[in-house]
Amino acid sequence: MSLPRYAAQRLLLGLGQVAGIATIVFVLTEVLPGDAAVVIAGDQPDPARIAAIRAQLDLDQPAVQRYLHWLGDLLHGDLGVSLVSQQPITERLAASAGATLLLAVLTLSLLVPLAVTVGMLAARREGGLLDRTLSTVAVALYAVPEFALAVLLIAVFGVQLGWLPPTAFGTDLISRPAVLVLPLLVLLARPICTISRLTRAGMLEALNSEYVRHAARLGIGGPRLWLGHALPNALAPVVQQLARTTDWLLGGVIVVEAVFVIPGLGTALVDAVATRDVPTIQALCVLIAVITVTVNLGADLIAFRLAPRTGAAR
Repeated sequence: MSLPRYAAQRLLLGLGQVAGIATIVFVLTEVLPGDAAVVIAGDQPDPARIAAIRAQLDLDQPAVQRYLHWLGDLLHGDLGVSLVSQQPITERLAASAGATLLLAVLTLSLLVPLAVTVGMLAARREGGLLDRTLSTVAVALYAVPEFALAVLLIAVFGVQLGWLPPTAFGTDLISRPAVLVLPLLVLLARPICTISRLTRAGMLEALNSEYVRHAARLGIGGPRLWLGHALPNALAPVVQQLARTTDWLLGGVIVVEAVFVIPGLGTALVDAVATRDVPTIQALCVLIAVITVTVNLGADLIAFRLAPRTGAAR
C-alpha cells in the first residue's frame, strides 16, 4: 500500500472518530441529571436568568436540532460563548492554551532525547548493572501515580528543602521558569519509563537482525551501526508509543495544572465542569479529540514510513 493511500484512509478514519466523539460529548451533556439552566443559574436562580440561559443553550428546541446547529457552528470554527464569562470560548481557550502548550512542548522536547538515550544505554549493557538499575528505577517510577508524585515532590523540594517553587500561583511561567521544574518532572517520569523500555527492546531486536549483522560484516560498527542502522529500525514502535504518550499528556496536564495551580487548558476544563459551563466543556472535549486524532495520524504515517512492511500488513 502506498503512503498517500494509507494517509487518505487514516484521515477518513480520523474524521469519523472526531465526528463520533463530538456526538458522544453532546449526548453525554444532554443526559446529565437535572435542568442545566437551573444548575448554571445558581442556588437562588432568577426566572429571567434561567430563561436567558435556556435560550442561549437552545434548550427550548429539540435535541436533534440543537445538535445539528452545534455541529454546524463547529464546522465553521465557532465554539460558542461561555455561560460563566459570557465571552467567546475561543478567546478563553486561547488565553489558557499558552501554559498547556509550553508544558507539552517542553515535556516532549526533553522526553525524546532522554528516553531514547536511556534505552540505548540499557541495550548497550544488556544484563549489566546499568541495565538492571535503569529497569528497576523505571518500574518503580511507573508505579507511582502522577498526583502522588506531584504531592511528594512539592513536599520535599518545595516545602521541606525550599529549592523550587511549590506552585505557579500568581507567577509568570516565562519570567520564572523555576516553577516549571516540578511539573515537568511529574510529566516526564512515566513516559520516560515506557519509551526507554521500548527503545531498549527495539534496539536489542534490531542488533540481532540479519540486516544489522550484515552491516557489521561489511565493517560498519560503532556509532554508525547503532545510530544509522539499528536505531531507525527500533523507532517505529517508539513513535507510536510517543503518540499514545501525547494522548496521556492531555490527561496528565489536567492533574499537573490542578496540583501546581497552572492556568492552562486543564484548569479551564476543571473550572468548566465545576460551574456546569456546558459549551466550554463541549468545546474542550472536541478540541482534545482533534488533537488526539491528529497526533495519532502523524505517528501512524511516520511509523508506516519507518516500517512500511508493518503498514502494508494492516
